[in-house]
Amino acid sequence: MEDASRIRLGIIGLGVMGAEMLDVAQRHPRFEVVAAADPGPRAVASARAVHPGPAYLDDADELLGRHALDAVYIASPPTTHARYAIRAMEAGLAVFAEKPLSVDVAEGREMVRVAAATGAANALNFVMSDRGAAVAVGNAIRTGELGTIRGVEMRFTFPQWPRAFQESARWVAGRAQGGFLREVASHYLFLTDRLLGPLEPVHTHVTYGATAEDAAYGLFLAGDVPVTLSGQVAAGPETYEWTLLGTDRSYRITDWARLWAGDDQGWTPVDVDGPHGSEHTRLSEFARAVRGEDTTLADFAAGLRVQELVEHFHREIG
Repeated sequence: MEDASRIRLGIIGLGVMGAEMLDVAQRHPRFEVVAAADPGPRAVASARAVHPGPAYLDDADELLGRHALDAVYIASPPTTHARYAIRAMEAGLAVFAEKPLSVDVAEGREMVRVAAATGAANALNFVMSDRGAAVAVGNAIRTGELGTIRGVEMRFTFPQWPRAFQESARWVAGRAQGGFLREVASHYLFLTDRLLGPLEPVHTHVTYGATAEDAAYGLFLAGDVPVTLSGQVAAGPETYEWTLLGTDRSYRITDWARLWAGDDQGWTPVDVDGPHGSEHTRLSEFARAVRGEDTTLADFAAGLRVQELVEHFHREIG
């Protein structure tokens, strides 16, 4: 594909993320949204009212079979990711998918195998791949600013699950596909994997409420660096906190984007230079991946490592 050409994109799933990416892609100079598919008439009608140009279908298989595409973005429920991604890659299309890679580890491994066999560009939409605060922490690690890294701590609290903006996506509430480990913790496990290397689970524990998990605790090792994760659905403010502890300086990311530096005087806010990171910037990175260039996005292999960690919590113990 020549640089001057626009990438013909198909979108599968028009829920919260699919609708947002449709809006971003429609305004992106590198993309042309050819078609979008969702089985829900209301989702299709809502998208068509804002963006009447693309073809709209109720069947993703029909989208993949009927339209001339260069790439597909998958924002359907996680149990469908493998089916659509594998079909797309085998048809020669690049694939950009929402996380998690899958909920079935065997399916995730097959997605990675097909990606390698076909050479198709493949990526997952982890927000921490280009979030400004995460990039700044990576730079601090490379310059040795933290000294010796002693550990990582992740803490999440949700007064309700699913969160209000996801209530219409019923699968997010359920144990089979949803829950805060897949929806939220996966982003921060990816960040830790990217900065410190692959994680090995030491111990994971989860309890379930009426639908998805209501509490989870995990201990992992990145080499010899301990990594802990704690999450609860409980009364209190919604909390997203990732802390990297060093002997000379520590860093904390809160609320997805706010960066703090820590020393013996406490925590000080840090102004982050450069882009904040957004769906637009990650779609730009996907365009680079389609052109065969290096990209900051997570590939399916990185997504599989995260999936295996998350699903370790949900494994059946005999």
